[in-house]
Amino acid sequence: MRWLWFGLGWLMVALGVVGALLPVMPATIFLILAVGCFARSSPKFERRLLEHPRYGPALRLWREQGAISRKGKLFAGFGMALGFAAFWWGAHPSWKLALGVGLGFAASAAYVLSRPAPRPTLPDPPRC
Repeated sequence: MRWLWFGLGWLMVALGVVGALLPVMPATIFLILAVGCFARSSPKFERRLLEHPRYGPALRLWREQGAISRKGKLFAGFGMALGFAAFWWGAHPSWKLALGVGLGFAASAAYVLSRPAPRPTLPDPPRC
């Protein structure tokens, strides 16, 4: 079972890399899933993702608080809107399909926007 989690973790990392390169596909959600998979299979790769200079802070914030930063919410909303516009422009969908996809994007956006903002961290007390 451990190898299954490990393989899924790498699949999620691959999708996260694609998401980092394409503006209409998210990266962070796949990396959150990768951290969860690696937590069950490889503490080494879990730690590497959590300590990543770019994505680590968002991953730790999600794990510790279930929170999404204001900037993250803004990028997610913009990405979903851009994705829907590209879908509409490129696919020329029927109104039923457009409505279904639009409702899916709206539900996703509502979930992202409903996540709490990060709690401020207290500074460490001074040492004597």
